[in-house]
Amino acid sequence: MASPAEAVAEKQVMVVAIDDSEHSTYALEWTLDHFFTPYASNHPFKLVLVHAKPTASSVVGLAGPGAAEVLPMVEADLKKIAARIIETARESCHSKSVHDVIVEVVEGDARNVLCEAVEKHHASILVVGSHGYGAIKRAVLGSVSDYCAHHAHCTVMIVKRPKIKH
Repeated sequence: MASPAEAVAEKQVMVVAIDDSEHSTYALEWTLDHFFTPYASNHPFKLVLVHAKPTASSVVGLAGPGAAEVLPMVEADLKKIAARIIETARESCHSKSVHDVIVEVVEGDARNVLCEAVEKHHASILVVGSHGYGAIKRAVLGSVSDYCAHHAHCTVMIVKRPKIKH
């Protein structure tokens, strides 16, 4: 068991979901600005960025002739997209002087990947961007943020970009 001094030194973990959407980028930037940049190098949280990479078969589907030939190309594209997302997120962190970052790419459905990341890292906060879907679209498509808000075993912060008034 950790001594009281060690327990105080242990930082809470914040998991931030990242993908290639503007909503995700905004959520990461907002989180960095509000929870990391103001504290210089003494951040109150350990930062873990998680990207859920879809499986090639979930993108293509396995039906029809020629699917087997297409899967390797789709997988290669998904890996390139994941690498670009990770690089962009790292650049955002470094531009705000946040260098101590753990970055993970996990294959699977984002809802499950994020909830599992919370458990794996014993996170106290999960940050997800909001696409701002209406009730009907959410019911049809499902929402990663809604799912995580109900199933993640931590506080879930849904960051929504404010609408710009003209």
